[in-house]
Amino acid sequence: MNSSLSIRHLLGLQGVPAGDIRAILDTAVEFRQLLDRPVKKVPSLRGLTIVNLFFENSTRTRTSFELAEKRLSADIVNFSSSSSSVQKGETLLDTLKNIESMKIDVVVVRHKGTGVSGFLADHTNAIVVNAGDGAHEHPTQALLDMFTIEQKLGSLQGKRIAIVGDIRHSRVARSDSWGMTTLGASVTLCGPSTLLPRYREDFPNVSWETDVKKAVAGADAIIALRLQKERMEDSLLPSMREYRNYFGVTEEVLEQAKSSVLIMHPGPINRGVELDSEVADGEHSVILEQVTNGVAVRMSALYLLSGGRANG
Repeated sequence: MNSSLSIRHLLGLQGVPAGDIRAILDTAVEFRQLLDRPVKKVPSLRGLTIVNLFFENSTRTRTSFELAEKRLSADIVNFSSSSSSVQKGETLLDTLKNIESMKIDVVVVRHKGTGVSGFLADHTNAIVVNAGDGAHEHPTQALLDMFTIEQKLGSLQGKRIAIVGDIRHSRVARSDSWGMTTLGASVTLCGPSTLLPRYREDFPNVSWETDVKKAVAGADAIIALRLQKERMEDSLLPSMREYRNYFGVTEEVLEQAKSSVLIMHPGPINRGVELDSEVADGEHSVILEQVTNGVAVRMSALYLLSGGRANG
């Protein structure tokens, strides 16, 4: 396996060279094959210690990272902010320094604050992997989305991807846009005008649409985003019903896309709002495959960022 990247940390996909993205996706192919074998564990990161530093709840992402780390034979420390000294007033930097004094190698961090992963990377000798920071980026989710599309369609080059939903608050939309356009895909972002970002400089080389049927016309893949009600002001949407009527991905909407279109979602799904159940569970859905692929992609990222320097 290739064991070199030009980046030291995985903080986002903005500015990450195509070669690094390609290396992670190609190496993930090998790890994905491993997950189908009776013995799913390799000694690649034996001797390394990884801390999962989660300040936000996230069952899927946290479980996926933990499985990836265990499959690579790393030693794992799970940090929960709800039971930590953070609740007693300890600063984020103090928390990091105390954990770092335990001789850790990698920090996987999820936090509601934008830029936290970058802040930690500036103040630690450990490798930092961003598992989602505020409304900034979620790079491993984008990488698993890209991996799933390539697994099904062969390449991202020239593919048309429609991302529909709460673009304004979505770190997934940002990372998907950066990563997919870097590898040659055409990305259209669609949502109510109130859920589109005020400043669009973070989304270069994409198209914008407020009509979902136009957005998905000829699409190879549709990524529906979760409505992040916890981040919204009450006035941004009249109602969930109205959102579903105008922006929900229904079977009627799918008629505008390619007959081979992929249906994707980062989860958890608000059924009957972002996706109708018939679509989420239908023949075009690869949502559960995204979950499986997420373990392989995170194994790949952790392995390559560590330089394969353990007993691999």
